[in-house]
Amino acid sequence: MIFHSVFEYNYLWLPLLGFMIGFLTSLIGGGGGFFFIPVLILIYSVPAQIAVPTSLAASLPICIAGSVGHYRQGNINLRIGSIFALAGIIGAISGAGLTSLITPEQLKTSFGIYSVLIALHMIINTWRVKKSRTYNEDNYDKLNLKKITKSSVYGFFSGIITGTFGTSGAAPALAGLFTMRMPIKLVVGTSLLVVLVNAVSALAAHFLVGKIDLTLVYFLTAGTIIGALTGPKLLAGIKIGSKEGPIRYLYALGMIIFGIIIILN
Repeated sequence: MIFHSVFEYNYLWLPLLGFMIGFLTSLIGGGGGFFFIPVLILIYSVPAQIAVPTSLAASLPICIAGSVGHYRQGNINLRIGSIFALAGIIGAISGAGLTSLITPEQLKTSFGIYSVLIALHMIINTWRVKKSRTYNEDNYDKLNLKKITKSSVYGFFSGIITGTFGTSGAAPALAGLFTMRMPIKLVVGTSLLVVLVNAVSALAAHFLVGKIDLTLVYFLTAGTIIGALTGPKLLAGIKIGSKEGPIRYLYALGMIIFGIIIILN
């Protein structure tokens, strides 16, 4: 169901928030849903069942603009990304159905717990990558049964997260791509491609079970496209192995803070 909520003056802050979220998430390989959800629920008091599909709709411009930007920079591995994406479609549709079976309070609490757990996983994985300092720059594009299985599992979980919580599902996708020792630029770009497919699939499913507030979508996306196009250009100037660690640590810290706030709210 699609509807337009009544305009409120505090909606005028949404384009600025959209720009910051679009810039940050395109820089780290996400779609913005993780930050849209807390903004909608905590600041604008939007019910969780409306916030989820609305977040997905607002994430699409970030995913599209970010994916195009990274593709132009040569930062997308289409072979591995396609496997993640195909598995993610199944997960996203399943997750959308799951949303309609739980209460708004259960959905909010589950999202908070998920945020904290995936952030801790990201911190541990970042530390491991930093410690090893090894990247399969010659072999990450070669597919084998192990990579196909791993891509399918992480891709499916990413889709489940997207469909259930309305977030990008980037964290599971990033975690899976990082285990393949891919260069950071390819990890970020390929993750955005996976997130785009997940978001489209989940949003299509939510048309049947959710409510999308287009007024909020318009204001959020007013700034997200510019931010999403800026991120890849900045990332192009970052050398492999440099600066991505602090970026991921800050992102994980933000996830933990938001998760705790949502659980306690």
